[in-house]
Amino acid sequence: MKAYIEERAVEIANYIIEHKATVRQAAKHYGISKSTVHKDITDRLCQVNPALAAETRKIIDVNKSERHIRGGMATKEKYAHLHAV
Repeated sequence: MKAYIEERAVEIANYIIEHKATVRQAAKHYGISKSTVHKDITDRLCQVNPALAAETRKIIDVNKSERHIRGGMATKEKYAHLHAV
């Protein structure tokens, strides 16, 4: 694996931990695709820094478990805004 990919994986992991960010938020912040972020976090980071990967995985799992709730709230806000206008 190239050095810049390893550095990017660690940098993304630190961003996710620091900001409790989702994969989408991290992808938007770094200007890369969410599939690249996911690959960096789940596969590449395990090879570079397993402890950091485990810590990041906890946050990603929490975000994944709350995902359906966030989607429901976004839909609720969308339709509340449409009816308010």
